[in-house]
Amino acid sequence: MSLTDSTPTTITTAGNPTVQIPEPPARGRLVHGGFVHGVLTNKKALFGLAILVIFALLALLAPLLAPGNPSDFGSEASLAPSGDHLLGTTSKGQDVLALTLWGSRSSLAVGFTVGLAATFIGCLVGIASAYFGKAIDELLSLLTNVFLLIPGLPLLVVLAAFLPPGPVTVVIVLVITGWAGSARVLRSQALSLRSKDFVASAVVTGEKAWRIMFREILPNMASIVMSTLLGCVIYGIGAQAGLEFLGLGDTGSVSWGTNLYWANNDGALMTGDWWVLLPSGVAIAVVAFALAMINYAVDEITNPRLRVEKKG
Repeated sequence: MSLTDSTPTTITTAGNPTVQIPEPPARGRLVHGGFVHGVLTNKKALFGLAILVIFALLALLAPLLAPGNPSDFGSEASLAPSGDHLLGTTSKGQDVLALTLWGSRSSLAVGFTVGLAATFIGCLVGIASAYFGKAIDELLSLLTNVFLLIPGLPLLVVLAAFLPPGPVTVVIVLVITGWAGSARVLRSQALSLRSKDFVASAVVTGEKAWRIMFREILPNMASIVMSTLLGCVIYGIGAQAGLEFLGLGDTGSVSWGTNLYWANNDGALMTGDWWVLLPSGVAIAVVAFALAMINYAVDEITNPRLRVEKKG
């Protein structure tokens, strides 16, 4: 079942005027052209997707575009951007373009993994809390509030400092500190759906709890889940860069965060080697901007009020 508008079916009864009864549309789809069609015709969404596709291709093709180990030291140190080195070199002779391309692999992988994991946990906790209510709701709400009240940055620093360095540790730390906000938002939406007639009908017919939660409630939360996912991905990419910039990640790996860490550690700003810092910082900002554009487009597509204002 769905909460969106439906196409009416006309029926005629003997001795009564013709009446129209709405037919429920397909689950999880927007009536006005469908969600996919809305995304493919929205300029903001297409612009953001194009940027993400470009970065994804650059990450996948990094071994071909910049073969070899980007961390290897070279003899040409602190060179400004030129034809031989499009983004210059570091004080250790490393090619900045190669570091940026290889760094995108780790940063994008961690960001999307954190986004998916944090959103999944948020959905599970939020929907279960809203559906079961009573003691389970109180327990899950208490757990969510505890994680929301704990200062995020100190918790990130403490967890990252005591766990072994590496991308898996970064993902675990960021998921632990990033799921609570998603759970709170999704619980609020699930609570409003819990009281709807189609959920009550599913309960009366004897459907299992997990089926009601994930087949009846969750599809009607598709837009807010999508927005939550995009927000968590932005958080994952930015938080990973922040941790690694502070030296709490695996400084021996190559990512946008470790690039910034070594640039700062080598005194790139003090020596005027701006080209060492700029590419990774710009890459983080551009990817976050692309995700924000897609997020805004999703809200625009799924929010009837925004669609009306846009037409007006």
